[in-house]
Amino acid sequence: MKNALIAAEVILTLTLLPNLLRAASQPAIPAGTRIDVRLTSTLSTSANREGDPFTAQVEDPVFAAGQEVIQADSTLQGHVTFVKPPGRVKGKAEMRLVADDVVTKDGKQYSFKGQLATDNDIGGAKINGSEGTVQGDGKSAKSGAEETGIGAAAGAGVGAVAAGGTGALYGAGIGALAGVIHTLAKHHKDLVLHPGTNLTFVLLTSGTESKPKPGSATSAPFVCSNCR
Repeated sequence: MKNALIAAEVILTLTLLPNLLRAASQPAIPAGTRIDVRLTSTLSTSANREGDPFTAQVEDPVFAAGQEVIQADSTLQGHVTFVKPPGRVKGKAEMRLVADDVVTKDGKQYSFKGQLATDNDIGGAKINGSEGTVQGDGKSAKSGAEETGIGAAAGAGVGAVAAGGTGALYGAGIGALAGVIHTLAKHHKDLVLHPGTNLTFVLLTSGTESKPKPGSATSAPFVCSNCR
């Protein structure tokens, strides 16, 4: 009986050994690794809230310990952790994105925490601070001054028609005030990241292989139909 139990244990060990060796040989992705991706979701400070998911497609393969662990075209998954809409008078739109995991083309999943690299080039937006927050370009002081100037010019024209040449002085003052009111009432621009936007995430923790969640990398990405 004892010999039979020993034989069964040996057979079980030999059966599981290839899987154990394969798992042990699969290297972790070290912290500090950069992952270049292309956004496949639409993200906007006008439509998204904290906790909303997003997906992106990995652009270049990622290597660890001399092995390719993440293939190009694998799917990166993450979520929004912070959203600040633009202010009326001041304050630019901001959004913070965190990468959670990558599901590879061969079905493996690597879980980690990653943030946007500070050297991302996202058009008019920029990465602000050490937490990888995307900040919109907002509305410049020059554009506000131009709007105020347009209002003053329009007011001057109306004043000139209404009261001759001297009325233009009064009209200019009224127009300038109207321009300021219009400028203050106008929102800064919302931050919108469209599909196809190139992003780079840096791993804050090492990426370790985990069991894929049901539906990972197969669910449809969030698409904002009202984002502009």
